[in-house]
Amino acid sequence: MPLVQIKGVGGYLSLEQKQEMIRRVTDAVLSVEGEGLRQVTWVTIEDVSPGSWGVGGTPVTADDLRNLTQTHENRLG
Repeated sequence: MPLVQIKGVGGYLSLEQKQEMIRRVTDAVLSVEGEGLRQVTWVTIEDVSPGSWGVGGTPVTADDLRNLTQTHENRLG
């Protein structure tokens, strides 16, 4: 039974975004392992408290991620 565990900074993704991620990740797993495993494919999303997640020695918050997303989108647009 496939199990995918995703951790992210709490407060960044909405419930709707998490549900969409679960659907897409499930579909990605099944594209490799086969549709017959849909009923036993688990995807969990765990929120880590903002500031309890760090990259390169620096704590990361949901606002940091939003700023990063905006900066990236501004470069593309």
